[in-house]
Amino acid sequence: MYNGKTFLAIIPARGGSKRLPRKNILDLCGKPLIAWSIEACLNSKYLDKVVVSSDDNEILNISQTYGCDILKRPNELATDTSPNFEPLSHAINCFPNFDYFLMIQPTSPLRQSWHIDEAIEYLFAKKADAIISVCEAEHSPLWSNSLPNDLNMSEFLPEIATGKRSQDLPKFYRLNGAIHMCDTNIFLDTKTFFLKDKAYAYIMDKKYSVDIDDELDFKFAEILQNEFLRKV
Repeated sequence: MYNGKTFLAIIPARGGSKRLPRKNILDLCGKPLIAWSIEACLNSKYLDKVVVSSDDNEILNISQTYGCDILKRPNELATDTSPNFEPLSHAINCFPNFDYFLMIQPTSPLRQSWHIDEAIEYLFAKKADAIISVCEAEHSPLWSNSLPNDLNMSEFLPEIATGKRSQDLPKFYRLNGAIHMCDTNIFLDTKTFFLKDKAYAYIMDKKYSVDIDDELDFKFAEILQNEFLRKV
């Protein structure tokens, strides 16, 4: 609880993953991947309940051993094409009456409990209805473009990027997947975190912003997590 408001953390974790099979429970530095997010939530000063929602019994059993609540997700809400709203609304309806909720994706294992607490404090400082975490983009999108069939580069760069150093280009940010937070009733009404008003970015350092989609991401997360652990 913070400022008299209650907070529910939902960790959505499907059993299926095509690019990196069973990634949510792969061993990352001695713990299943999902455990890092569970522990970050349980160590938060402000979260009132932490729930893992999954269609997969093994994920649920492992999650329960780390001390959180679990929720069996219906199979029809765990397909590759299931929109985020449906499994989240299912969990919200199963654990009702929280003022705010956070989607904490298990594929962001480097997010710390203090990031969660900072984001909650920031929500009130900004008088926001939604907070979404971002980090600085590794490469400027001004240096990216589609290519024609003949691979001609003559119009690849926009004029603003031609002959410029990276540090001279405008700073861009990307979604990092670590924290999505919203007023619960507003989310159920709008079905999105990206509200037209009173939604703000919470900026995180890139070193905490690895979002695991494939094996390369996983290996990078291992390197950074081992580095963090050595400093503890």
